[in-house]
Amino acid sequence: MNIFEAYNHAKKTLQKAGIEDFAFEARYIIRHLTGYSNAQILTKYTENLSEFQQSNLTVILRQREIRYPLQYALGYWSFFGRDYAVGPGVLVPRQDTESLVDKALEFLKAKPKAKVLDLCTGSGCIGITLAAENENVTVELLEKYEEAARFASENIARNKTYNATLFMGDVLNGDRNGNKYDLIVSNPPYIPKGEMETVSPEVKYEPETALLGGEDGLDFYRAIIKNYKDSLNEGGMMCFEVGMGEANSVCELMKNAGFCDVGIKQDYNGIDRVVFGTAN
Repeated sequence: MNIFEAYNHAKKTLQKAGIEDFAFEARYIIRHLTGYSNAQILTKYTENLSEFQQSNLTVILRQREIRYPLQYALGYWSFFGRDYAVGPGVLVPRQDTESLVDKALEFLKAKPKAKVLDLCTGSGCIGITLAAENENVTVELLEKYEEAARFASENIARNKTYNATLFMGDVLNGDRNGNKYDLIVSNPPYIPKGEMETVSPEVKYEPETALLGGEDGLDFYRAIIKNYKDSLNEGGMMCFEVGMGEANSVCELMKNAGFCDVGIKQDYNGIDRVVFGTAN
């Protein structure tokens, strides 16, 4: 089987399995198997896959047929131009979250030596990206679960972000080390309990602990605002990713807690995705 045949086989298999972005995924899988860029694939499409590559292709496609996440099948995923190790027990990095990073980076332009705290860090993609983009910034990552923390630790090493440090703790308990920060970021669990049954088949493989935000989806926002507002320096910013339809509610929580300049930023699809505010 050559590369062109493998691509067509993958595309047809994924389409039959009900994968919406079947063509994109087929290309991504071929890139993963061959190590070639899209441009290289176009010039080497008659090259035969090795027996090992064909076996890997079969395994990945079988996993996708049962809607096992492609990111888990590959063992990594790209976020903000860097690869992050992912697997069962950790939330998959999503493009929506890059909007949160964009807002944080915009804030950090005026604070080159800022101290940053990333709560509910999971894979670490948010905090590690901020550390990688700002070598003089100090970033602390807080995670409750050992499974996710192992991925965050691996990703710190993978991306050589030695200005990022991982800590274990539970934001609902207000675990903190007494430090003050210029920026606190978080992509907490935010799916309301009643919507858990409606998520995509792939999401059901991801840890519920990284998804479920209580009855109304706002439990973690309430806890973080309450427990960590006093951890911000004067003029420091708290910045959240929020679920669809939650932005106004989170804005109200921040305003009621005394945050100033509370605002909303949309993601690349025009959805209200980021809520932020500054401390007095």
